[in-house]
Amino acid sequence: MKDSMTIPALMAEIGARAKAAAAELAFAPAAQKTAALNAAADAVWAHRAEIIEANAKDLDYGRDKGLTPAMMDRLLLDEARLQGIVDGLRTVAAQADPIGAVIAEWDMPSGLHIERVRTPLGVVGVIYESRPNVTADAGALCLKAGNAVILRGGSESFHSSSAIHACLVEGLKAAGLPEDAIQLVPTRDRAAVSELLTMTDYVDVIVPRGGKGLVGLVQREARVPVFAHLEGIVHIYIDASADLAKTLKVVMNAKTRRTGICGAAECLLVHQDVVETIGKPVIEALVAAGVEVHAAGALAEVAGTTPATEEDWGHEFLDMVIAAKPVADIDGAIAHIRRYGSNHTDCIMAEDTWAVERFFERLDSAILMHNASTQFADGGEFGMGAEIGIATGKMHARGPVGAEQLTSFKYLVTGDGAVRG
Repeated sequence: MKDSMTIPALMAEIGARAKAAAAELAFAPAAQKTAALNAAADAVWAHRAEIIEANAKDLDYGRDKGLTPAMMDRLLLDEARLQGIVDGLRTVAAQADPIGAVIAEWDMPSGLHIERVRTPLGVVGVIYESRPNVTADAGALCLKAGNAVILRGGSESFHSSSAIHACLVEGLKAAGLPEDAIQLVPTRDRAAVSELLTMTDYVDVIVPRGGKGLVGLVQREARVPVFAHLEGIVHIYIDASADLAKTLKVVMNAKTRRTGICGAAECLLVHQDVVETIGKPVIEALVAAGVEVHAAGALAEVAGTTPATEEDWGHEFLDMVIAAKPVADIDGAIAHIRRYGSNHTDCIMAEDTWAVERFFERLDSAILMHNASTQFADGGEFGMGAEIGIATGKMHARGPVGAEQLTSFKYLVTGDGAVRG
């Protein structure tokens, strides 16, 4: 950023360059995009020491800012996580190119042949907080779908994101694609976010990836269309037919594997008929693992729990904390999730096929799971290589947003001298 440049001028320049790059990417050959992503993966691994060094600066910043352990975990990069970024880039590179794919085709009595084909959205703006891996995920998926992207990472991940972005640009250069295809806003100034949200001349869609505060800001101020990524108020319902061993394994993983991600379980609902046989053993295991359990009803009888309050329902803890309560039956669980959930991810532990079908049919969360940890709510685990976020809205994109959902479509209509009577 030039010292003399104002934020509006900076963002307008970034937007104009992104729009120009998007025009070229719209018809870039699949092989060229694949080459760029593989070269970027090579660059990330080659520069891993520099990325980890940059991440150390961000970790110092996060500690000074008083980030929670869960948020620090989201911020941390090590060789294993960088290997995950490299693997994600290669997986996206290996996927079929969605652009130009024929979604449907048909003939009309008028003699017209009509095709509906996938096209890029254009320019995508991605606003995210502490997870620097989003820089690679969003850059890769947007490029695969032929979109230019403007990345605005969080202040906590400023140095890490910059180092990863440099690797993405290295990949673009190696493949002969415009460097402006993937741009990172080079300032921590929050005014850049407000500016990005109103850039209707340059940006086609905004994807916010972060907490409730960020998403609320985007929804209030955006004049550009938004793919909403709401908080992950994730429920697990333990049905009367649940298997104890499976339930213990799944609940412990869903809560404790990584508490700071949006797929972490935040509320446990237990059928009243299995409170003694399954519910209490699960609560005891959580307490023994160091989880703070805010329990209601008979579950509060377990030693080490604290009484739940109304504020615990519908709360995203993002920490070693979970709320728990008994429910009368599956319909009671469904009613609770409808009232307090965020349409992100919800799970049922059950062996009864009827119960699973009812849960799946009567809830409208973007992701519904059966006997599986909610920590699988991730584009990489869905085979997408990465995700740009979990969209909880219903318009256009939903669930893990991969390259295919970052496309629109157009109609190609062919005739042979056809005229309309």
